[in-house]
Amino acid sequence: MPQHEWPLWEVFIRSKNGLDHKHAGSLHAADAQMAIEHARDVYTRRMEGISIWVVESKYIHASNPEEASSLYDPANDKPYRHPTFYDLPEEVKNM
Repeated sequence: MPQHEWPLWEVFIRSKNGLDHKHAGSLHAADAQMAIEHARDVYTRRMEGISIWVVESKYIHASNPEEASSLYDPANDKPYRHPTFYDLPEEVKNM
């Protein structure tokens, strides 16, 4: 497959154990292994990451921001879904 036809991959990097992966950017690669290697070279040059996820962009589906009110309003009447009234012990980190 010629380089100009390589699929687009989204790159997610986790910086420390226990933290979530954050979107770092996008790149083109022939396959997942090449995407991970390129992501390592491009997005973790200074040893920032401990884990890399790559996802081919065509497999990502997102909600429409214009439909946010209808999508999220049903959760407003369920306060038990929002853990704002729980006391967390000091030992719990990164929550």
